Amino acid sequence: MQTLLLVLLSVAITIALLWAYFTAQRLNRLHIRTDAALQSLQATLDRRAAIAAVLIPDIAPQAHAAEQVPLEYANFAQRIEKERPISAAIAQLGEQPPAPLADAEVRLQLAHRFYNEAVADTRALRTRPLVRITRLGGRAQLPEYFEYTEC
Repeated sequence: MQTLLLVLLSVAITIALLWAYFTAQRLNRLHIRTDAALQSLQATLDRRAAIAAVLIPDIAPQAHAAEQVPLEYANFAQRIEKERPISAAIAQLGEQPPAPLADAEVRLQLAHRFYNEAVADTRALRTRPLVRITRLGGRAQLPEYFEYTEC
């Protein structure tokens, strides 16, 4: 009877450890994906600002100011404010902006969507009760959504 209990206990512990290991690995991959999507979003925002500065010379100072703000969680609101004049200037061009600018807009929409999807996946796993109790997320900061509706 004791042997059976020891076997069952060791199987349960092994299962719990395997779950924790694979969940921690998944969290690591999700954080890497989120970081890569954030870098891609920043590059896309910077590219759009550079193209807009060339094609719409009136907003060149605002575009250069936007490029100077790094896309970090603490700076999201500041970067969004810097991007608004660029979006407004592009919107004033009408439905047919120049091809490079239209391409930059589409790429920005995709990068924005990919980043927020990566954040949603990461947060979904990080906020599960068992993951939080076991602290499998470590000390990594919980990623934040980039809420920029004019993208």
